[in-house]
Amino acid sequence: MRILIIVAEQDLQDAIKASLENNETYSVETAGDFHTVYEKLFVYKYGCILLDTILPNGSGLDLLKEPFGSISSQRL
Repeated sequence: MRILIIVAEQDLQDAIKASLENNETYSVETAGDFHTVYEKLFVYKYGCILLDTILPNGSGLDLLKEPFGSISSQRL
């Protein structure tokens, strides 16, 4: 399963990613801001997204208001 971790703090991203990657069934990617999140959602489909509410350029809650289907349906 592909997992996207959306957390601004690099140390926390690394810790969560390392913990999840101990299980070889997970493919884990990280993002720390809206721009990177949209880039990744445009390209990949994720089975799970771990979302922080405080990001440098907005609230993670604002991301939840976005229709993820409309983002992922724009994939090439």
